[in-house]
Amino acid sequence: MVPADAGRCLLPLARAAIAGALGCGSVNAQEAPWLKEPGASFVTLTLGGQLRGCIGSLEARRSLGADIQANALAAAFHDPRFTPLTAREFDAIRIEVSVLSPTQAMTFSSESDALDQLRPGIDGVVFECDGRRSTFLPQVWEQLPDRRVFLVHLKRKAGLPSDFWSDRVRLHRYTVSKWVESGAYSEKTPTDFSS
Repeated sequence: MVPADAGRCLLPLARAAIAGALGCGSVNAQEAPWLKEPGASFVTLTLGGQLRGCIGSLEARRSLGADIQANALAAAFHDPRFTPLTAREFDAIRIEVSVLSPTQAMTFSSESDALDQLRPGIDGVVFECDGRRSTFLPQVWEQLPDRRVFLVHLKRKAGLPSDFWSDRVRLHRYTVSKWVESGAYSEKTPTDFSS
């Protein structure tokens, strides 16, 4: 578990990784023993209140510190929806770091049963079926508060029709602890349906 004030380490760590890649000088990032523990994270970048990149890991396969650095770089330079971040944009971006809990498999008898079990605003959801996979962080509930609409967009993100359902569908849920930089864009950070 990360401490409640982990954002004081995590946000500068993500920013320092991007700064280093852009050659924008140094950002002081603190070290903490818990950063060496395995962890899964998502790093979201916004610019002017709009999504500018979002990449993450669903499973802890490396240390949390390394995961955040790698995902910060991927969100800045390798999100296929955006051109790579430029040095000119660096000071204006706002960084959000989400640390994920382990995923838990959901047990359900039908789509309706699965929908009844979803907890809006709490659950991040992984949708899997026949080799297709998609996920939404819990933050997406802010834009899609209706369970059915949330699941429809999750299916579309996986490349499936809105009305698709199969007994082969697998759902997993997770929660996140998140921290957002304060800065020029202090309004609520919008969440893209694709993050």
